[in-house]
Amino acid sequence: MFAVVRTGGKQYRVAPGDKIVVEKLDGNAGDKVTLGDVLLAGNGSDLKKTDGLTVAAEIVAQAKDDKVTVFKKRRRHNYRRKKGHRQQHTILKIVAIGDYKEQKKAPPKGEAASKDAAPAKAPKEQVKPAITPDEGSGDVAGKPTPNPAPNDQAAAGADKPAKKAAAGKKTATGGKASAAASTKNAAPAKGAAKKSPKAK
Repeated sequence: MFAVVRTGGKQYRVAPGDKIVVEKLDGNAGDKVTLGDVLLAGNGSDLKKTDGLTVAAEIVAQAKDDKVTVFKKRRRHNYRRKKGHRQQHTILKIVAIGDYKEQKKAPPKGEAASKDAAPAKAPKEQVKPAITPDEGSGDVAGKPTPNPAPNDQAAAGADKPAKKAAAGKKTATGGKASAAASTKNAAPAKGAAKKSPKAK
């Protein structure tokens, strides 16, 4: 079952079990709230009457939106005003629409049999969120990313250090190879460039 409710001047399509973010409502986390302005209700493609229908919800948390900077300026009048604003929100969990509550979905028979047969499965690794609530309110507190380069030279390509060793070889005279010997990739000098004659 679903319903369209209006709160805070906005309309939301909700179903039992949904979480929505609405404009600030009075109350603390865990309080029950009743939304009485139901515009539409239905089950699938069938519509229901909305007379006296209410939506029961529970406040999950009171939160604030990201900061918005309000900057006013009137040119040539030395008028500048800078102000910040964080809109307050309430996070709601829809408990029921009228008498209709969220139904717990039972696992299919095939999955229930497989769970009984293999109870000694290793638990999956839990995905860690990028920013936990303990790390601050809205601050981006990141951890350094691991080095993507491989540690061993076999994976990195062992031929690269060999090339460096070949380039660092000394000549028979004891010094390094002269720059003139390796002009294969060098750009031509400015004075050595020939100018083509102008066409008449």
